[in-house]
Amino acid sequence: MRPPYRAAEVLLAAALLVLSAACGSRLPERDFGPRPSAPATPGGGEPLRVGIISGATSPVGGGALTGPRDGALAYFAALNARGGIDGRKVEVFTCDDGGSGIGNNECVHELVDERRVLALVATTALDYAGAARVSRAGVPDIGGQPLGPAYDTHPHLYGIYGSSAPRTGGAPGWDGVLTGGTEVYRWFKREHGARTAAVVSYNQAASAAYARLVADGLKREGYRVVTEQVDFALPNYRAVAADLREQDVDVVFDALDTHGNAQLCAAMDAVGTTVTAKVTNVQNWNQDVPRDYRDSPRCRNALWATGASRNHDEAGHPAVAEFRAAMAAHRKGEPLSQWALEGWAAAMWFTDAATSCAKTGPTRACLEKYLNRSEPYTARDLLLPVRFERLPKPPETRRTCLSVARWQDGRGWVTQGGDMKDNCATVPQLPYRP
Repeated sequence: MRPPYRAAEVLLAAALLVLSAACGSRLPERDFGPRPSAPATPGGGEPLRVGIISGATSPVGGGALTGPRDGALAYFAALNARGGIDGRKVEVFTCDDGGSGIGNNECVHELVDERRVLALVATTALDYAGAARVSRAGVPDIGGQPLGPAYDTHPHLYGIYGSSAPRTGGAPGWDGVLTGGTEVYRWFKREHGARTAAVVSYNQAASAAYARLVADGLKREGYRVVTEQVDFALPNYRAVAADLREQDVDVVFDALDTHGNAQLCAAMDAVGTTVTAKVTNVQNWNQDVPRDYRDSPRCRNALWATGASRNHDEAGHPAVAEFRAAMAAHRKGEPLSQWALEGWAAAMWFTDAATSCAKTGPTRACLEKYLNRSEPYTARDLLLPVRFERLPKPPETRRTCLSVARWQDGRGWVTQGGDMKDNCATVPQLPYRP
């Protein structure tokens, strides 16, 4: 099931804060790094073509949307070095949609119509304007990041977190209604006794709308909720930080971008505000924390992240160790991040699906047979179980598990609450309209 109270809307809201005309630009593949070379091998057959769409030059910043792409490229490079899939290499075509709908449609045309890829993998589209076109073409889109409702709308699209929605191609979800769980809020209440929560947003429509969703979930879990809003053009973070201190806030959630989060943390340190947790999202679960939060050591060490995939800093886990080694070998210089790990898992998902087609050879129909099977997918224990259920009506409650990590200087992201598979609760599923 897609988790709307986690990363997707946080990133989308933050992106809309800086997205103006949003024309974007689409660069040729050579402008954002090498892709794996995959010539046909003797006796192995023609390469299997896949496409990766990401907003490498999006308005939200050069590296904001490229983590899944980098993780997928690392996986395919390592796979090809081992001989590919049944002796067939994977040929990867990357496309930068510039973070715009126009650019996204151009990428879909290039990859689906011109390159005729077998599947898309690890799509990370700020404006997935070409989603309906991908679906009409019957191209499986495997392990994409749900930055909008496309993965809960269209058949043939398989988001990295799964979906319970019918996905008929009409309105998103159930006649325009999606649901989101309260597991994050339940966890901090249960594990740390949090009772008072703050939600900080900009005075901007998308940011404020996301903040209302967070506040509703917190209230459902019994929190006293303090809402704070800063002016996007002239933000006064010190005033917000001082009020958080006066309100004796335990945990802080936000609908801010990375810059806003860093400024808020710096202000909290400056006025002496301490909290149990300053909760960020999966898109900020990366190795840039010392740089982004360099002016706020106390707040920096109170940063927590939650998600639906295994902490990329769990170097002792064999699947995580393999990911980290491949990133070092094939994407040297690219930062480790949770999104990169999820892109790696998406590429693994495609590979497992293609491998299951040994008798017939990989076809789109065979790939989708694997994707739609009743057994949930976990990418060798890197993902919480991913399902595609097509329920006739939205669930009222669901047993949901959670991956939690905390930043600690000198140690990186340290997993909290035990193994993610055991970190579970049955929580309400709250309806909302995207």
